[in-house]
Amino acid sequence: MKAHIASQTTDASPRFNAHTHVLDELRWLNRILSAQILRLRHANFYDSIKDWRGFFTSEEEIDALLAAGIFEKEETARKDKAEKLVAQLLLQAQEIRNKISAQCLQAEAEGNFLPLSHLAKSFRLGAFEQQALSICLAPHLDARYEKLYAYAQNDMTKRFASVDLILSLLCQSPEERLRRLPYFQAGAPLRRFELLESVDHEAGVSAGQRFLKVNSRIVASALGNQLVDERLLHELHFFPPLSWEMIVAQTALRERLQKLFETAIAQAHPVFYFYGREGVGKKTLARALCSEHGFVLASVDLRALLKTPESFREKVRLVLREGLLQPAAIYFEHFEKLENAGEEAPLLLNQLVQEINELGGITFLSGATPPPSALLELVAIYPLEIPAPNAEEQRALWQMSVQKNWPQREGIDVVALAERFDLTAKQIARAVHLAKQTAYVNAPENSLPGLSDFLKSSRVQSQPKLSALARKIEPKYSWPDLVLPEDQMLQLRELTEQVQHRQTVMAEWGFAQKLSLGRGLNALFSGSSGTGKTMAAEVIAHELGLDLYKIDLSAVVSKYIGETEKNLSRIFEEAQHSNAVLFFDEADALFGKRSEVKDAHDRYANLEIAYLLQRMEEYEGIVILATNLGKNLDEAFVRRLQYFIEFPFPDAEHREQIWRAIFPARTPLSENIDFEALALKYKITGGNIKNIGVKAAYCAAADGKVVTRQHLLHATRRELQKMGKPYMEIEGE
Repeated sequence: MKAHIASQTTDASPRFNAHTHVLDELRWLNRILSAQILRLRHANFYDSIKDWRGFFTSEEEIDALLAAGIFEKEETARKDKAEKLVAQLLLQAQEIRNKISAQCLQAEAEGNFLPLSHLAKSFRLGAFEQQALSICLAPHLDARYEKLYAYAQNDMTKRFASVDLILSLLCQSPEERLRRLPYFQAGAPLRRFELLESVDHEAGVSAGQRFLKVNSRIVASALGNQLVDERLLHELHFFPPLSWEMIVAQTALRERLQKLFETAIAQAHPVFYFYGREGVGKKTLARALCSEHGFVLASVDLRALLKTPESFREKVRLVLREGLLQPAAIYFEHFEKLENAGEEAPLLLNQLVQEINELGGITFLSGATPPPSALLELVAIYPLEIPAPNAEEQRALWQMSVQKNWPQREGIDVVALAERFDLTAKQIARAVHLAKQTAYVNAPENSLPGLSDFLKSSRVQSQPKLSALARKIEPKYSWPDLVLPEDQMLQLRELTEQVQHRQTVMAEWGFAQKLSLGRGLNALFSGSSGTGKTMAAEVIAHELGLDLYKIDLSAVVSKYIGETEKNLSRIFEEAQHSNAVLFFDEADALFGKRSEVKDAHDRYANLEIAYLLQRMEEYEGIVILATNLGKNLDEAFVRRLQYFIEFPFPDAEHREQIWRAIFPARTPLSENIDFEALALKYKITGGNIKNIGVKAAYCAAADGKVVTRQHLLHATRRELQKMGKPYMEIEGE
């Protein structure tokens, strides 16, 4: 396939272009058609029906048609012998045919685009097939040919050319007719690729009496009209050219792609298989490659074609045919959906391969995983993994997208955005667009989004689909809300800083090249219930601007062998590249001292622990495990954790801080509340204190509208009762 973008919009030559080519084809047809009609007259073919001239076109009308308009005014000696005139007409037809061939060769040498020639080359049509196509094309261009064909076929209802008429016009002997007859079979190119369609659909019609018309899309293409086949209006989408200057890509990757593409397109049916994470720019790179060589890129989503598997092959053939007609490179998206099409997948994949091998021009297949072995049946396939943008590229993408929307905008910390989120080019573009729209809705007079808007829109782009196994928590707490000993607070801040500077260490300083696993961050929070483990996870997520998902491991662990691994796999696969904080609560359901293997269940229990550790190390986000039994954990497991933070039972000093921090600033408090006494008197956790504070607030709202000591004592009594502590343990009421 060659590049034809520019030449499609202008005439190929002042003397010979798409329209003059078609007109010359009609001039050639006029001669052979006139010769055929003269043969019929010479054989007195119509003598037996001359008394029925009112039911057919007269000879005089035919003569007038042949002498008027497009059919060139030429004086013919009707009194000459028919054989001599037929020979003259056929000689003229051959001269016109030779002239057409010479002009087509010259146009091709000059790089000009001729639709009819392009049709013949694209579908590998021989000279006979090209001429048959021109014969069938004529009635679509000028209605007068309908009468001529009806006259030549002795049936006024048959206004399209039959196979018999085509053979009569183009063949010189019975032997040649027999050789050419297979060209009109359903499996031959003219019919297989729907260049020609059968007019009659009734069974029992002989091969010679089958009437043919040109497919409407082929008629448009022959005239240089590149409107898409109406059957593909909702499936095929065209993309404008894209220059490399508008793309952020590694220089090595770009040069590799350019060299590969330039070499491969010289071969027949080249197929480029781009695979990688969704949104990494596979289609963008394909657009740039095609644009560089003058090709248009047309994309089709395989998910749409797979909705009707029974018509999958037909649609693929139409798409590939459209790629040849335009001409355009075809980009099939979401190839992985074809692999996962169930029992029909092998058949559908085989159909795709066969159609590409037969009809494909430049083809791209885009998927998430490496190509399956079945694709090796393709004539020429070039698999290439497209990596996700690194930290430097992500910063450049953020900068490019921000400047595109706000050319004069400065002050957006793109480094912070790239540090906290691992987004693709598509996700970054969408995040910027969402931030722009949100800012406009909130403040139309000043619609410039700030860093917080970009953080929020980035979280939306990276949200995993964990609703079935996890609960999303909207972080509300910040550092002042968290009351812990100094060392624990320091560890939590170190954990947060590690995330904030991860891209610097991993990407810029090269540690990512040294670590095959463990690029993310995992931590274990150990402590009794209510000591602040969940709150600490919220503080971390809030500080980093990330989503927090709480997963109850007791719900994930299954008594059925293998089911726990499936649930864990689903969680991590759906959270991949989400940058979310995964908070596994109730880790006691799975962790503890690894038991001796006494039966199959013990063996699988240990495998479940090993599997979770493996997935935690592979996950590049943050994984936090919470347990009440930190001392019972296996030492080998603890060694593989990056952080192990103990949440101690709060002492009196920390309990007092919690009592004071639990009430919002707007809550009306009585002056008689002694928080120090409450902290000394009741040895409870921060979670219990929070419950007491909320209960006391409701009591006050229903009573005197001010929270008093009595409200707090009443709420404390209820909390202790709930905990199972006897009422008499409450002192100083």
